[in-house]
Amino acid sequence: MIQTSQSPRVYFSLDEIPAGFGPSVATMGNFDGVHRGHAQVLAAVAAEAQSTGCRSVAITFDPHPEQLLRPDKAPKLLTPISERLRLLAQTNIDVVVVLPFDEALACTSARDCVRTILVDKLKVRSMHEGANFRFGHRAAAGVAELAEFGREFGFRVTVHSPVLVRGQAVSSSAIREQVAAGDLRRARWMLGHTFAIRSTPAKGRGIGGRLLVPTVNLAPYSGLLPAFGVYVTRLTVFGEQGARCFQSVTNVGNRPTFGEPSFAVESHILDFEPVGLTEDTPLELEFLMRLRPEMTWPSPEALKTQIMKDVGRAKRYFRLFRVVSSLPTPDASSRA
Repeated sequence: MIQTSQSPRVYFSLDEIPAGFGPSVATMGNFDGVHRGHAQVLAAVAAEAQSTGCRSVAITFDPHPEQLLRPDKAPKLLTPISERLRLLAQTNIDVVVVLPFDEALACTSARDCVRTILVDKLKVRSMHEGANFRFGHRAAAGVAELAEFGREFGFRVTVHSPVLVRGQAVSSSAIREQVAAGDLRRARWMLGHTFAIRSTPAKGRGIGGRLLVPTVNLAPYSGLLPAFGVYVTRLTVFGEQGARCFQSVTNVGNRPTFGEPSFAVESHILDFEPVGLTEDTPLELEFLMRLRPEMTWPSPEALKTQIMKDVGRAKRYFRLFRVVSSLPTPDASSRA
């Protein structure tokens, strides 16, 4: 169990949930991205729990069910579990339950899921779900079946309509498609926050206690990355002296101009100054806007000329939207 003064309690199995837990108001889902649709449901859970004297609970899974059931088709995630928990901690939810998604859980019937998890462990009095929610063995049950179980076991079910952004329903799969295509603007509209990844520095490149060059390569990252290309980004270094934020331009791709392809997520810091950095220093890279796709240039000189243009556009972006000290709002970014 994890707990901080600013965070909800987090239980990593049903066995960690203490006896006598409850009553609760809950929601269950993968919550990949913790996007605007999730935020609507989570806010309703927290509000009802507060008004009825219950605990608010978000139930999620690790790994993502598709990674166990269909590993060859499983999506790369917007938010690995550590990032998902960080975003859930920014809501008003009291408790997060992370259920290990294994063969036993995958084979559990919908009714047994309700009885074991919701009724016996969490003493649920009310459930909130999106209209497309599925659960149980082979995802056989949906919100209609959940409502039937609610009548049987004595809890209410509230079904939430999809959140629409510019006429499109918000969903994790839609956001993953936008990120994979490099459309960070639309992804940000749906997420309600910037798309970001958390990693550590790759080895070398001037890292040895202090970063002495204005370029940082990220260590290999298993989650979702944007399409190959060049992006306006913001790099945050979480060092011993606190977080330092830098304006940056990031290339995601194989760097084809320099011969043999070599994949990297390489960030060039615009407002560089030496900073404490080791191979274990946490980094957050926020993708703000795509400048262009990755291209093969006829010479290093031609690439250098283009890089200067990229840097100029990035600096203009930061001047216009003042994102050095605060994130851009979705409305402001829509004018980029």
